[in-house]
Amino acid sequence: MAKVLITGITGFAGSHLAEFLLARGLDVIGIMRPRSRTENIEEFRNKVRLVEADIRDASSMVSIVQDYKPSIIFHLAAQAFVPMSWKAPSETLTTNIIGTTNILEAVRLVHNVATVHVSCTSEEYGLVCQDDLPIKETCPLQPQSPYGVSKVACDLLAQQYYRSYGIKTIITRAFNHTGKRRGESYVSSNFAKQLVEIEKGKREYISVGNLEAKRDFSDVRDIVRGYWLATLKCNSGEPYNICSGVAMSINDLLLRLAEKTSVKLNVKQDVDRMRPSDVPMLVGDCSKFKKATGWVAKYNFDDTLSDLLEFWRNR
Repeated sequence: MAKVLITGITGFAGSHLAEFLLARGLDVIGIMRPRSRTENIEEFRNKVRLVEADIRDASSMVSIVQDYKPSIIFHLAAQAFVPMSWKAPSETLTTNIIGTTNILEAVRLVHNVATVHVSCTSEEYGLVCQDDLPIKETCPLQPQSPYGVSKVACDLLAQQYYRSYGIKTIITRAFNHTGKRRGESYVSSNFAKQLVEIEKGKREYISVGNLEAKRDFSDVRDIVRGYWLATLKCNSGEPYNICSGVAMSINDLLLRLAEKTSVKLNVKQDVDRMRPSDVPMLVGDCSKFKKATGWVAKYNFDDTLSDLLEFWRNR
């Protein structure tokens, strides 16, 4: 049975990826930070092997790769909340860049033949010219946040470790994705939570930030299936976009969620939700990824939003 290691297994995408891999009969080992919350994996916790470690600790990463010798490493652990990266830029850069370096170095030092999937992001593109839409992998990287900067570094490190050491690194740049278990700090989940609170009489209005920004949303289950296909079929050391190819404004996202409830919208802008610098539009072109893997989205996004609302209703 093939052994697969996931960093960040208790997170949103990590938990969905673990479920996907378990359903395919793979032996899943997950790295989680000490004292991490584990509610995302409670349904299948007894089916995975959990290791407490911090990706910022280089010696721990070497020991884990040496002990378990995984055939594939999915590196998903990160400080991934963009607004937090402005409040804690040093922590974001350290966790994301040093953490990724430690994973790649562990594979190099152990002489392991593991494929390393480095999960990157559309936030790397940042300030995109109208002529570059939809965004291809060749679009210049002009990140607009410390998080985006950190992920550019991770992306380039994965490319460098392939070129310098021949390590099979797979690089995906996923655009926005959502679904059940999405953290409440993220816009789709935050809106869903607020709508449910209004349904239950716990609040009277929706707090919002910039509703004009447009993003490319997918179901997380489509994204993690893409991660798996990427490790099987994509070229090492090359970036691949994974996205829907459809731009949706944050306002339209809110309206689509609200339509699934009985709530009468009352919206108030919260200045604390506005970013120091925001990207007006991120919409991707994943034709390169589709050609390499045959991937197509399976989940209807309206169903995804319904799942998200039910998730919060059941909390």
